[in-house]
Amino acid sequence: MDLLLYLLLFLSGIGAGFVNVLAGGGSMITLPVLTLLGLDISVANGTNRVGILLQNVIATRNFRKGNVLSLKEGFLLALPATIGAIFGTFTVLNIDKNILEKIIGFIFLFMSIFILYKPKVWEEGRKVKKNYLVSFIVFFLIGFYGGFIQAGVGFFLIASLVFIEGNNIIKTNALKVFIVLCYTSFSFVIFLLNGKVDILKGLVLALGTMLGAKIGTNAALKSGAKFVRFIVFIMIIISGIKYIT
Repeated sequence: MDLLLYLLLFLSGIGAGFVNVLAGGGSMITLPVLTLLGLDISVANGTNRVGILLQNVIATRNFRKGNVLSLKEGFLLALPATIGAIFGTFTVLNIDKNILEKIIGFIFLFMSIFILYKPKVWEEGRKVKKNYLVSFIVFFLIGFYGGFIQAGVGFFLIASLVFIEGNNIIKTNALKVFIVLCYTSFSFVIFLLNGKVDILKGLVLALGTMLGAKIGTNAALKSGAKFVRFIVFIMIIISGIKYIT
């Protein structure tokens, strides 16, 4: 039975790595499986970061090879997100997340309307006058949420990178995985030092997420913006409903 559950964890990692690179919401798949393996939700949340960290190492490398990732822009946005994530990670150790999850669910469903309403913005990007103070505040708050629970943070990053930073969906996904890689490195250490990580289960999960991330980045680079936008739309609807119910 344990072997089957570990296999399920590996397979869920593949699915999560794939959708996380293309859109987000992969933690909706992996967190329930980690709790099935007997982990307390706080330990599952920490263990989940092992897979997230390593999947984004693979995804960042692939996006760099595909020449769609700007490290300069990535570092500028990763800085406030990382600071926020550190605060969020310490906060999550002592707070009830149920009310927040329902609010987030409604926000996701609201965001899905914009994906249908302005498809060209998502696929081609848009010209924006960038304001680093606004960007710092927005990405700090997104980082805080990412450090807090992680599940669904990709959707907030995608929306901000498209509408505030003006990137198309392919460049957005490249920046997203790099930002998550940066702040997850710090969040993971905090969870680990507080005894909230099961290393064995985390590594089994990570094997799956790394494979899924490789498949996902290849799909993003080959299939183009319309395919990625479709995946984002589907995952944001699923995640929104999952949070509300």
